Amino acid sequence: MKKNILLLLLLLFISYVNAQTITFISEKTNKPLPKVSVFGKDGSIVAYSDIDGKIEKQAIKPEQEKFQLIYDNLSVATLSYADFDKEVIKINDRIKDIETVIIKNNKPAKYIFVKGNFNTYVTVNSKLNCYADGIVTYIFDNKTKKLKSTNVGQYRVYRLEDAKFDKKQTAMWDYDKTMDIPDMKEVGNILEYKRRNAVIKELKGEQKDQIEITGEALQKKEFAFFGYRFFDVKSIINASYEKSSQKTLRDLLEFNEIGFIKLKHKTEPDYNQLVLYTNFYPTELDFKNDNDIERVKFNTDNSNYTTQYWKEASFPNMQTIFSSFFKDDLKEQENKK
Repeated sequence: MKKNILLLLLLLFISYVNAQTITFISEKTNKPLPKVSVFGKDGSIVAYSDIDGKIEKQAIKPEQEKFQLIYDNLSVATLSYADFDKEVIKINDRIKDIETVIIKNNKPAKYIFVKGNFNTYVTVNSKLNCYADGIVTYIFDNKTKKLKSTNVGQYRVYRLEDAKFDKKQTAMWDYDKTMDIPDMKEVGNILEYKRRNAVIKELKGEQKDQIEITGEALQKKEFAFFGYRFFDVKSIINASYEKSSQKTLRDLLEFNEIGFIKLKHKTEPDYNQLVLYTNFYPTELDFKNDNDIERVKFNTDNSNYTTQYWKEASFPNMQTIFSSFFKDDLKEQENKK
């Protein structure tokens, strides 16, 4: 009798948890869809699906009315608040195929060059604060697969005009200095991450395998520094590789990382939620004995480019998504090239 009661309580608990989440799945494969961003009508990113395709149902507020689902840097659906009154939502994710990574040289060499496209952006309390994208080349030691250098070739930077600095109003700050190039130091030996103190999940799909690595800090106690309070730090890494592959640099298809932190000045009543998104999409793989490469400094005070690289069909151009909400308020910084 006692065992039956415990089983019933467990089933009720599972049912309650499932009722609090919504799962996005592929219309084509019926498998979960991670990394789906849910935009509210004001451009706020109100939810982002995990490796199980889940978002918290409480994140969907009726005042946002209409919601855009963004997957693979493209809009895949527009839903009303009522459309979220279900546990599972199917999404047509077959907008574009996975881009083929070009292997320029397959001969053994000292270094591996992984070139590709990136974007990075920061939200404050779900609203966009700043955005950047560009082209970057990572150089790895071919023997150890450890990252040797990160080399930006071109980039552009956008900011919202309403940002300002008041040391006691952290929600209004311009956080462009927190934007960064995707940190790729783990992708060459991603399977070794399992030996560390992190939560690991894997998802095997029809086209690719995905690994999600989650770490947390300051969950129970805030950190105080010069009048500021920091709390609830979290990082989620998601790396995608060729299906059923060895998860090597040659197999890499995509890399994403999301960093979360809550921040406030001691005079502010509530914490502000900062989220940093960084994404990388490889386009070329090369093997060389010389690691010299042309590079520019990633300075978020300005843009720095010589070509309109963002017009390439395969480029992950989230700027067009954000500009559809913020119009002329999202200003590109001067190109200093």
